[in-house]
Amino acid sequence: MARILVVDDEIGIRELLSEILYDEGHTVELAENAAQARESRLRQRPDLVLLDIWMPDIDGVSLLKEWSSQGLLNMPVIMMSGHATVDTAVEATRIGAVDFLEKPITLQKLLKTVAAGLARPVIPASMRSRTERPTTPADPVFTQPPALAGGPAAVQPAGVAPVAAPVHDDSHLGRISLNQPLREARDEFERIYFEYHLLHENHSMTRVSERTGLERTHLYRKLKQLGIDTSRKKSSGG
Repeated sequence: MARILVVDDEIGIRELLSEILYDEGHTVELAENAAQARESRLRQRPDLVLLDIWMPDIDGVSLLKEWSSQGLLNMPVIMMSGHATVDTAVEATRIGAVDFLEKPITLQKLLKTVAAGLARPVIPASMRSRTERPTTPADPVFTQPPALAGGPAAVQPAGVAPVAAPVHDDSHLGRISLNQPLREARDEFERIYFEYHLLHENHSMTRVSERTGLERTHLYRKLKQLGIDTSRKKSSGG
């Protein structure tokens, strides 16, 4: 999946886009203004940028021009706005934006535009800075899936001992079937993942938030989306 930078001064838009893209398996970084966007861009080139046109300090078109003039516009940029004119969209496209999203942004339109942007090269690779390290895909969650019950055993490289199974038994959490669409498999994994942490943290949302690295608001939304009951308490035996 891709590393996507979302630049928008509205926190609601940032959280919404972050949640949608995260659920699609992307790594998402957020910036609320041009200064934060510059810092994020300099740390590591994103695979794609969603850039709001109207921002309080420097507008998105000006930032797009800045990146273009500095030779930093070597990633697809999709502009966003709720009240931009056709001339503004045309200007952004002329500078180097690959597409334009009009707010409010629908789920289908966002995913379709992001997929098209990621598949579209911006400039020839030979013109990219030789000093910039290429972005590498994120490490997969499972480098080698364990053998499923009743299924074929996982293949081990010659001369390498098989990895021992975990000592603790979490079989009650279920197993993930690989014979299903990716979205369903990912939802099943996330359900198991969060149920595991809820169980081991005594359903303390504060500790689960710290363990998973999600803000409490995002965590509550995610658990609700997955159908996990957050009101359950660890049995006290009475």
